[in-house]
Amino acid sequence: MQRVRFSSQQAPVHKLGDPQMTLSPKFRLAVIQSSLANPSPELELSLREEPLIPGLPDDVALNCLLRLPVQSHSSCRAVCKRWHMLLGNKERFFTNRKQFGLKDPWLFVFAYHKCTGKIKWQVLDLTHFSWHTIPAMPCKDKVCPHGFRCVSIPCDGTLFVCGGMVSDVDCPLDLVLKYEMQKNRWTVMNRMITARSFFASGVIDGMIYVAGGNSTDLYELDSAEVLDPLNGSWRPIANMGTNMASYDAAVLNGKLLVTEGWLWPFYVSPRGQVYDPRTNNWENMAVGLREGWTGSSVVVYGHLFVVSELERMKLKVYDPETDSWEAIEGLPLPEQIRKPFAVNACDCHIYVVGQNLVVGVGHITRLNPKESCKEKWNFSVRWHVIDAPESVSDLTPSSSQSLSIE
Repeated sequence: MQRVRFSSQQAPVHKLGDPQMTLSPKFRLAVIQSSLANPSPELELSLREEPLIPGLPDDVALNCLLRLPVQSHSSCRAVCKRWHMLLGNKERFFTNRKQFGLKDPWLFVFAYHKCTGKIKWQVLDLTHFSWHTIPAMPCKDKVCPHGFRCVSIPCDGTLFVCGGMVSDVDCPLDLVLKYEMQKNRWTVMNRMITARSFFASGVIDGMIYVAGGNSTDLYELDSAEVLDPLNGSWRPIANMGTNMASYDAAVLNGKLLVTEGWLWPFYVSPRGQVYDPRTNNWENMAVGLREGWTGSSVVVYGHLFVVSELERMKLKVYDPETDSWEAIEGLPLPEQIRKPFAVNACDCHIYVVGQNLVVGVGHITRLNPKESCKEKWNFSVRWHVIDAPESVSDLTPSSSQSLSIE
């Protein structure tokens, strides 16, 4: 048996706040991190004497550090106090990026775990192709990941999550959440007038429109409403004229296009409605537009594209002159991208997020019009694939939005 020797001398006991009391390394680190996250003006002034990167002017060094992928911030914060001040505070980091005119977009993917159904947001840096996370949404209920609708105002760096449905219960939600990229935080907004799930949504001139969807007991709605993000108020708009849940929606030429999509066994042509906010009126969608809308849509170059879930996953574009769809030049969606899809676009690129968060990036090229029809543009697509890291390989996408701060 080992012997243990006890000292007869007792260490002095200090009361909390005693100037002679010393902190353990763990608590000293916490105090330092807290002071650097919210530095006093005196601390900031004293740290300016320390260069961000030795040998470089601070403006040049700052321009370099602001381009670091967010995934590396946690490790880079340990370099020095000034790096910790810059990279440890998201609001400070994005404020500096905005001042330097850096507008690199990010792809926000609303995903869920295949087995548990747990939801989370994953973010793909479209410059470095690296993934990171954002804070969890403040949802009290266990929710169905498919019932939400997500929209964004890219130039403001804001993302909105509306509606939804409580898991295992046909109970829609009137929830509205706003995420601010610059502050890296969620805010609970004023609730929608009507609780709904599986509805249409879109942004027109900075206003957020929602329409249709499912109510309690899967009853389909015909009501619609609009949110002014500046004052957070909702107001009703004209009813759709038909009760309809939405498969997909798009904003084209200042109008909201809503389709219910094809329903098995495909005996009845899908319904579609078009809303014009200038007249506050709905009208029936053109037959060719709604019958050929067989996938998830994006708008690029002012034209409506669909990543078809049929027709060998080809990308096709709608021609309003002939009310028809045409497959564009190029290969179909790469085989690595498997359903279900979440589709979004930024500039001339289409981002298709598939199972396991494997991303297909389609570069859209606008070709010169043919001689036979000089006013009609033609398009081609070139795909490449971004493989997902192990950390997100068990996730399935539900929605995606691209954001940047201008």
